[in-house]
Amino acid sequence: MLMDSRLHSEFTGAKANIARRVGGRFTAYDGWAEGRNLELVKDKKIVQRWRGADWLAGHYSTVTYRLSGSGNGTRLEFVQTGVPVEVYKDISAGWKEHYWNKMKLALR
Repeated sequence: MLMDSRLHSEFTGAKANIARRVGGRFTAYDGWAEGRNLELVKDKKIVQRWRGADWLAGHYSTVTYRLSGSGNGTRLEFVQTGVPVEVYKDISAGWKEHYWNKMKLALR
């Protein structure tokens, strides 16, 4: 869901365009979020240079997703560093509202 443009668009309800290679670009939420894939380890790890459209020009954060098997499902560990202080609360709430909650619903 995180690296497939069609599935990402389906669970979020917004357009996504995601390259599935290191160095490849991605956009999500109709272009609001964008960046580049820094590291991809199939079924284990995704590291991206990530920013929101309303951030200061040239400012990027680093997003890391770690995936591991957990019972009958997948455990997702998430870390984002470098988020501008002035948008931290909104970004934190946004991941919950626009990603984690929607992913849970899509997987049911």
